[in-house]
Amino acid sequence: MSGERPAQAQAQAPVIVLVGPMGVGKTTVGELLAERLGTGFRDSDADIVAAQGREIADIFVDNGEAHFRSLEREAVRLALAEHRGVLALGGGAVLDSGTRELLAGLPVVFLSMEVAEAARRVGLNTARPLLAVNPRQEWKRLMEARRHHYTEVARVVVTTDGRTPGEVADAVLDALELKHLPEAGPAADDAGAPGTHAKENPA
Repeated sequence: MSGERPAQAQAQAPVIVLVGPMGVGKTTVGELLAERLGTGFRDSDADIVAAQGREIADIFVDNGEAHFRSLEREAVRLALAEHRGVLALGGGAVLDSGTRELLAGLPVVFLSMEVAEAARRVGLNTARPLLAVNPRQEWKRLMEARRHHYTEVARVVVTTDGRTPGEVADAVLDALELKHLPEAGPAADDAGAPGTHAKENPA
């Protein structure tokens, strides 16, 4: 689990940050949480797509993963600094040590999912840049390589297997003991921010 941040820094952070593997439903659950808390939703991957004017899969193909990770690192930094609502991060965002430091002490929720659930939910056969060959095996490999990073930054872990998005959202609120939006300034609801309604990207 992550360390503690000063109270002042936490007051200027998102009310919930969702991390977890591709296909776990961070966008769907995040939008539900934002609705229930009366705040905005933002997706760091959607911010990248909006800024670059192309899909993440295209960035991977045209410029490589290293370039995408650089874009991702900056997108996450900006989102953490600007957004006060619910924020979803791409599946590989936690690979960056600087990003993990920024997440320290924040209300980070690791949405977990086993490979059987991933196969049932998304089929592991869609166009995902890191799953081009043997999707089930690659998903499992990526998950195992990233699991300790998810656990490191998370305040709580919520299992999504066998649960509807609504049930997952309820579990997140219960785990964080969060039933309403804490006191915040006008910036708490920036529903118009980039990524508000974008679909979760798998990177």
